Amino acid sequence: KRRLASISVIHKLKGHYIDIKHPLIIENLMGIQRKKGVFQKSKNPILINELKEIINIIDKYEKNEVKKARDKALMLIGFSGGFRRSELVNIDFEDLEFTKEGVKIFIKRSKTDPSGEGMIKAIPYFKEKSFCPVIFLKNWIDISKLKSGFVFNISDKMVAILIKKYLSSAGFDSKKYSGHSLRSGFATVAADSGADEKSIMNMTGHKTSQMVRRYIKESNLFKNNPLNKINL
Repeated sequence: KRRLASISVIHKLKGHYIDIKHPLIIENLMGIQRKKGVFQKSKNPILINELKEIINIIDKYEKNEVKKARDKALMLIGFSGGFRRSELVNIDFEDLEFTKEGVKIFIKRSKTDPSGEGMIKAIPYFKEKSFCPVIFLKNWIDISKLKSGFVFNISDKMVAILIKKYLSSAGFDSKKYSGHSLRSGFATVAADSGADEKSIMNMTGHKTSQMVRRYIKESNLFKNNPLNKINL
């Protein structure tokens, strides 16, 4: 359906009209769905265990102290804010506001906010200091002597490369993960921890609940499994 919508947009830009709700188009789409199904196997989310392993691997093997500080902050902030890669790499120093509760990060523009209304993500201090995103972000700013400009100053592709690199070093199959795995990991863990749909959407910036409900559904596969009621 997304591809069909894109085709429609291209046709309109060229001065042609295509009715994507025409009965023949709908009939063909339904035929494709019946034949191939609509389920999509997505990449694995980075859950708490994987995230901690990534941080430990960075600590153990990254010899460059500057890169070590950057990458730990990058992973923890990326996860805890449910960021898209494009949002993460476009955070400016001026977008940060540290408070006694944690840090507020202003997102100027995102995939679902083309008009640039912006949003604020609030990340509190964690009780577990060894994995606290706010503490590691402050540490990165101190070590890098950052005063302005991009906080991480890397490309969105490099975020994906680093994620796969550290997962592979930690013994995980990096092919099963992507640059999106930090974001999906946050949503999955939040849902599994009891966060409601609206609060997850407020953090991730999802405009519709469809994807968030998928995370919630997947997080409940074992929690609400009827086999838990069976004793063998």
